[in-house]
Amino acid sequence: MQHIIETLLLIVNTFFVIYLVGYSTFLILSVVTGAMNLYQKRQNERMKSEIFQDLYIPVSIIIPAYNEETTIVDTVRSLLIQDYSVFEIVVVNDGSKDKTAECMIDFFKMRKVERPVRRVIKCKAEEAIYEATIQGVAITLVCKENGGKADSLNMGINISRYPYFICMDADSMLQKNSLQEIVKPVVEKENVVACGGHVAVSNGIILEDGEVRDFSMPKKLIVAMQVLEYECSFLASRIFLNQFNGNLIISGAFGLFKKETVFLVGGYDTSTMGEDMELVVKLHAFCKANHLDYSIEYAPDAICWSQVPSSLRDLCKQRSRWHIGLFQSLKKYTHIVAKQEYGLMGTISFLYFWIYELLSPYIEFLGIIAIIFSFSLNLINIPYMISFFVIYALFGYILTLTSFYSRHYLQKMHISIADGFKANVLCILELVGLRFILMFVRLISLIGYKKKRHIWGTMSRERHHLN
Repeated sequence: MQHIIETLLLIVNTFFVIYLVGYSTFLILSVVTGAMNLYQKRQNERMKSEIFQDLYIPVSIIIPAYNEETTIVDTVRSLLIQDYSVFEIVVVNDGSKDKTAECMIDFFKMRKVERPVRRVIKCKAEEAIYEATIQGVAITLVCKENGGKADSLNMGINISRYPYFICMDADSMLQKNSLQEIVKPVVEKENVVACGGHVAVSNGIILEDGEVRDFSMPKKLIVAMQVLEYECSFLASRIFLNQFNGNLIISGAFGLFKKETVFLVGGYDTSTMGEDMELVVKLHAFCKANHLDYSIEYAPDAICWSQVPSSLRDLCKQRSRWHIGLFQSLKKYTHIVAKQEYGLMGTISFLYFWIYELLSPYIEFLGIIAIIFSFSLNLINIPYMISFFVIYALFGYILTLTSFYSRHYLQKMHISIADGFKANVLCILELVGLRFILMFVRLISLIGYKKKRHIWGTMSRERHHLN
């Protein structure tokens, strides 16, 4: 019996080591690819004149809102200073219980109108529609009965006027050139059906006239650790997967979509928590199944500044929802995995998200349990084990800092000595503390998830630092 246990523990420990080595290899390949891609992009921009300044694609910016009275006005204000010619703003108030609608109506002097809604995509009924024109930009407020974020986005798509739409969170702000940057792939390639922007943490930055006037690492440790996490996540995976049309996620905080194609796939799925990922995977599956020439892009210079949870409780709720959405999206499209007709997207992208995103908390938990049992049975070479995990932690530490400094250097954002020191310390805290807490949150997130699918992911908000 003991021999069987020892054999099982050996198999589990070996698999766990291979898992960690594989993840580390993917990370270093992704970070190096991302950093080189951004550097080459900067070099190319210096060598050629800007050809996009007179090329504008009309876009509708859709902002679903539920109890967003704290941030909604500043979010819309930040959009009005965009250096872009033709766009509209559509705010969908999804049955808010606070003064979200009143804040919009009062600040922008909006008037109630009778306007028909062409329901190409099914959504809850509208209760009232308000309009205003500010600085030549049409602003529409749709008040509707509560149906969830996906339902609100579908309403926004239905009522929008232009052939491309951008989905944005109600607590986010765009830089002055963000619209220009996110439409560039559409100008460059005729087959682009979706494009994701770069989402950065707004806690700790001050925007003035659409540009970052000041940056500092947030004072709250839980927020500052998310700054590091976001930079590593976007630099490591999005740019690498973009090399072979393999991105499966466009953040709900900032993404551009071709409305005609979204109509064809039926819009956002209201039965899932991960409506943003589900739509992107659905676009991949639809285009591949119908043999359409398509591309889903990532625009690293289209920057959206978004608030992140400022308390551990809110962060845990957010990550639980993200993991449930990931599970729902991957489960729905299991038929894509490793199928030849889906190319590298169906193999590398799906296998990565299955193994290193969805199943990772279970693999890591199993690995930790196996190590504990192996230690109790004296089956582990202690010095070797310690050396292995120290090297692995150091590896992750270097990659996180590389992502952080690369992004800020290429964005020409000054990092003070104090912030640099703070980033170094927080890298360690994130590796040995926060990561294990979030692993446990993701581990139990699927318990009773079906009861939560129509609930908005709410968290406490702060006023934007907008001048």
